[in-house]
Amino acid sequence: MPPRKKITPPAAPEPAPKIKPTGSAKARRSAARLAAVQGLYQIDLAGASSDTVIHEFARHRIGQEQDGEEFVTADLTLFADIVRGVQGRLAEVDQHLGGLLDRQWSLERMELLLRAILRAGSWELLANTAVAPHIIINDYIDVAHAFFAGREPGMVNGVLDKLARSLRATEMAAKPAGKGDAS
Repeated sequence: MPPRKKITPPAAPEPAPKIKPTGSAKARRSAARLAAVQGLYQIDLAGASSDTVIHEFARHRIGQEQDGEEFVTADLTLFADIVRGVQGRLAEVDQHLGGLLDRQWSLERMELLLRAILRAGSWELLANTAVAPHIIINDYIDVAHAFFAGREPGMVNGVLDKLARSLRATEMAAKPAGKGDAS
């Protein structure tokens, strides 16, 4: 009788490494928005699933050294919420955006990265109502400035501002504390 082959059970997937948060809570949320835009870009470009992208970012990008530099650790929960949220409500997000864009900037003709920025910001204005609209808009303007030097950041500002005034009119009408206050 020939010797039996030793059968080893398949290895369980390795859990994601523990990520030690760096930076302030505000900086981690801003980093999550930047990472979410990058993840949505990857989904659009490669056709990857949101869960695949989230897993990849959690294991290999967020909290990891990149090109010899260490960056603020992104809020992994917010990152995953944005990526899953945009993908889960993509038709609704695109419908809102489509109504605000002109022919020159239609979603179909738009550069993928710019579309990812607008989709992420739009989803947050739709669904992340615990965060003031001006904070969301400002963070996505900053993301746009990280990638574009032309008029794209201004366009992001204009589109997200219009959407916020439509979806969250009461909040947008209220004056932010400390701005223009004479007291």
